[in-house]
Amino acid sequence: MLGFKRVYHMKELLVNPHNLHYWKTLSETGDTDWEGLYDGYDATVDFPGYPWYKEHMNRYPDARVILTVRDFEDWYRSVDSTVFRAGPQTPGEKLKMMGKLLFSSRARNVVQCIKFFKKTFFAGEMSGQFEDKAHAKKVWENHLAEVKRYVPKDKLLVYDVRDGWAPLCDFLGVEAPKEELPHLNKKENFKAMLPKLMKGEMA
Repeated sequence: MLGFKRVYHMKELLVNPHNLHYWKTLSETGDTDWEGLYDGYDATVDFPGYPWYKEHMNRYPDARVILTVRDFEDWYRSVDSTVFRAGPQTPGEKLKMMGKLLFSSRARNVVQCIKFFKKTFFAGEMSGQFEDKAHAKKVWENHLAEVKRYVPKDKLLVYDVRDGWAPLCDFLGVEAPKEELPHLNKKENFKAMLPKLMKGEMA
């Protein structure tokens, strides 16, 4: 809607799991084949990009950085009810998943992407203590503070989506759409979205 036609998101990786190698290389070395990774893309958002925002800034020094902020309790509930519980939970769901993994190389590759996320975020950033809410809040607050400290003020927008189009569009230098700001990735859509991504369908 703002003119950025292709934006890299975790959904892109799940649909194209063969591209995980770019992110593994970035994670291991601090560098990657940026041209290959972002061929055809205008921007990146959320995971897998954000843990390496400093490396992105080194590679793209003119890039603008948007730090989205929200209520911690809302964020924690959202993460807990979606990605923290991603994957099969019941014995029946686990057996069904084992069958998919046995016969589908694509499903195995997608699972590797999910494992990469969980290793980076839950095991790495959260030190395996996400269920300790006080610890999670401290990590969350430290991340926000570090982004604000590291990113030059003229390159940074601290943005709450409740503020609407104006601050975002002013920061990006684009015209604000007449339509209301969309809300297409609510947590209640996550469970329905994941099976489509597993099949390679962009939800």
